[in-house]
Amino acid sequence: MNPEISAVTDRIITRSRASRAGYLALIERERDTWIGRPSLGCANLAHAYAGTAEDRDAMKADGGMNIGIVTAYNDMLSAHAVYYRYPELMKVWAREVGATAQVAGGVPAMCDGVTQGYPGMELSLFSRDTIALSTVIALSHGTFEGAALLGICDKIVPGLLMGALRFGHLPMVLIPGGPMPTGLSNKEKAAVRERAAIGKADREELLEAEIGAYHGKGTCTFYGTANTNQMMMEVMGLHMPGSAFVNPGTKLRQELTRAAVHRVAGLGWRGDDYRPLGHCVDERAIVNAAVGLLATGGSTNHLLHVPAIARAAGIVIDWDDFDRLSRAVPLIARVYPNGSADVNAFEAAGGMPYVIRELIASGHLHGDIRTIGGDDLNAYARKPVIENDALAWQSVGDSGDDTILKPTTAPFSPDGGMRILSGNIGRACIKVSAVERDRWVIEAPARVFQDQLDVIEAFRRGELDRDVVVVVRFQGPRANGMPELHKLTPPLGVLQNRGYRVALVTDGRMSGASGKVPCAIHCSPEALPTSEGVGGAIGRIRDGDLIRVDAVAGTLEALVEVDEWANRQFATAPPPATGMGRELFGLFRSATDEAEKGASAVLAGAGL
Repeated sequence: MNPEISAVTDRIITRSRASRAGYLALIERERDTWIGRPSLGCANLAHAYAGTAEDRDAMKADGGMNIGIVTAYNDMLSAHAVYYRYPELMKVWAREVGATAQVAGGVPAMCDGVTQGYPGMELSLFSRDTIALSTVIALSHGTFEGAALLGICDKIVPGLLMGALRFGHLPMVLIPGGPMPTGLSNKEKAAVRERAAIGKADREELLEAEIGAYHGKGTCTFYGTANTNQMMMEVMGLHMPGSAFVNPGTKLRQELTRAAVHRVAGLGWRGDDYRPLGHCVDERAIVNAAVGLLATGGSTNHLLHVPAIARAAGIVIDWDDFDRLSRAVPLIARVYPNGSADVNAFEAAGGMPYVIRELIASGHLHGDIRTIGGDDLNAYARKPVIENDALAWQSVGDSGDDTILKPTTAPFSPDGGMRILSGNIGRACIKVSAVERDRWVIEAPARVFQDQLDVIEAFRRGELDRDVVVVVRFQGPRANGMPELHKLTPPLGVLQNRGYRVALVTDGRMSGASGKVPCAIHCSPEALPTSEGVGGAIGRIRDGDLIRVDAVAGTLEALVEVDEWANRQFATAPPPATGMGRELFGLFRSATDEAEKGASAVLAGAGL
């Protein structure tokens, strides 16, 4: 192993020793005392079997695994619309190997692309906690010996895992649906957005461009949080190998899903290949998730999600671990917004099998982890194909396009392009893999806002036509649920294109597809004062303060005289927003912990 990867892994193992031991003891106890089908009362079982006449006799005989399907299907979200027929087909495929399957429950799946810039986005991050709770409820019936988790997009995969890991004694597989075919290129879409931001493209042209980009079933084709989720499930070994980026509606996609059902059916405790989820997701798998994120230029949202997933398995990873890993992990993929290619081109160039093979060979991934799809992670360095009308895996060759994928011996960058910033404003993260090197350091006067829509209005009035650090605060998890501020991408991009030196500083989130503008995000502590009246230092910033965002030195500073800074009053927080059901999430906002721990109310409430 690369010595820094080993050192960070050892650091996480040492830090997590007590909490991980407690977690493993929990799932062992759950396995030993599991209220499963043999011990359930007859009336309880009758209720469980009543809706499934075709499989009732097999369930009564209790000869094979009963697989609980937890589905995030809806037909408003393109990535999840593909799941419509999956449960029906999965039941047939379970019967092929002497198992049965039932839909245990559904989880909500909201689309950040629909809610961006609107009140619904303030529910987005906490939808992850809601999904975790819904997953727990789905699996709580005690009638399943394994589970299949159907989810893809931003909060859905982390939420499914957070909930499923509390049933870590069960074997589980995550089943993706794949990306939509390529439409209007991301570069063309971004150009129309920037033209619309300055009034040179009307609503009709903009809508046509957006529909041209987002045009069918499957994940969006840029490399944002949804597709980063799929990458992570591959490097953690929780998919069938190579299944992340196979398009929907193809024979290969169908056979991979069939194989996933067959596979999980053989991983139960009654057989000789018991692989419970809680043993698969260990410290090495969590490090693999972080390494994959950095090597591919993935979503900044995973600096929230990876710590939250880890905590659910008794593992503690912090931002310093990410910072150290980033300096050791080479960037070997360029996918939009870190390049011009989309995920379909990435897949055609070699995709995840190529990435995994390269990173195992260079000692950056733990190849010896326990996986769903093979003896170890080396099974994921092979590409799935249909051969003689059956599913097979083949060795992956050299990169099919070295503008998209490069070997670790000649990477796009020697490091992963993710930095942790610290200073008198607090701690924040910044993704620089798509930022030009001459913009890794920005020093400019602040313009402070408390709502992203006010930023857009100031831009339209020409008030930001200068070097500026745009500060948007009271966007943290306790203030308003930590929405993404993706609506700011076009205007900030326009300002940068005009030659100004521009950066964003916020205690909120940016899109998981954060691009060319330097953004110091997830600033912690957040601006909203605690019950003791202490707020994060971002609440001290005033218009005109000189702010330095330095991704080279790893600093985030307000260049204000020390005594003046220490004596400044915190800005007054706006009242909690109501409407769109946001008031119902007040308990989540009040209970959540800070961004670096994952910004989760349910994990904090559980004392994890």
